[in-house]
Amino acid sequence: MSAATPTPQDSGLPPPATLPSELSAAEPSSDSKPTILHLGDDIRWNHELYAELQKKFNIVRTYSMGRDEFQKALKEKRWGDFVGMYRPFWNTGGEMGNWDGQLISLLPTSCKIYASAGAGFDWVDTRTLAAHGTIYCNSASACTESVADAAIVLILSCYRAIPWSFLAARSCDPKEFADANQNIAAVTHNPNGSVLGIVGLGRIGLRIAEKATRAFEMRVKYFDVVRMEDREKSVGAEFCPTLEELLATSDCILLATPFSGSTLLSTRELAQFKRGSRLVNIARGKLIDEDALNAALDDGMISAAGLDVHADEPNVNKRLAERRNVMMMSHTAGASVESHIGFERLGIENLLGWLEKGERGVVSPVNLEWLKRE
Repeated sequence: MSAATPTPQDSGLPPPATLPSELSAAEPSSDSKPTILHLGDDIRWNHELYAELQKKFNIVRTYSMGRDEFQKALKEKRWGDFVGMYRPFWNTGGEMGNWDGQLISLLPTSCKIYASAGAGFDWVDTRTLAAHGTIYCNSASACTESVADAAIVLILSCYRAIPWSFLAARSCDPKEFADANQNIAAVTHNPNGSVLGIVGLGRIGLRIAEKATRAFEMRVKYFDVVRMEDREKSVGAEFCPTLEELLATSDCILLATPFSGSTLLSTRELAQFKRGSRLVNIARGKLIDEDALNAALDDGMISAAGLDVHADEPNVNKRLAERRNVMMMSHTAGASVESHIGFERLGIENLLGWLEKGERGVVSPVNLEWLKRE
């Protein structure tokens, strides 16, 4: 995610404490502790937990570092044989770009865990990391509430033409205001009783379903690669065995699934939507063919869209941006102080859990099924 990091002053929380530079006599020396490579800025909130991390690990830092310099440092073994990496924020510590095979091949064989902020991991080749013997841990649970709240905003925007009304009022043009005031009622609807079709009933998809059913009395259908009967029962959801069935029978489609490397919705899939239905994406922009979406909006197959994410970030599709039936955000659905605090904490918990129990101790791994074990 690319949200601006709130300062401690903005959040009302105390500023970062000065990190200790020396270990007490009772603590093991840095030479006897395994090394963690901390990517990016200082932590801001979880200082007591970070102090616990310092007791167990020797922590070395990259701060802000571009890809070329980072690769050079790895080749030179500047940080030695570190056993893990810690990236507490989504918008710092990632200056080296995508974690592809080229970068992963330079990691020492001692590197067994990478704990990073953020829910999505399309920028990390998790299979190649696993083949290297490195567990990748994300932080999806930390931003679940924030993403789910933003998803509800986008869903309501699609049903109630919020962007049209907002832009008309914001224009300060009496004609634009009158046009929205007089004509929006004829094309907007309440979401109550309509079908929300969720692609991906993971932690975030489930939380959105809970909010949509309990607060707005929507009915939920879902499609996923694995049926989740306990989750579907908890929200009264109906499982669709195929994506095609979900698209054809839903009034609003919500994407809450990871990007696996290929577009999910293009011309063929968008033609399978119920005519006049809506599309919301809080997952990854590349899941949608934006040219095909523009065509579906022109045709009326899709009546409205809500997009937190975009295919070519930070560049936004101009045709989509010009539409008054498309609500847009700047990939900030998960951006909140609470998410930041959780990202920090969960990353540290993964590292401490790994040190104590190995792979059984990690909290949020995503690539264990492919992990190369010694």
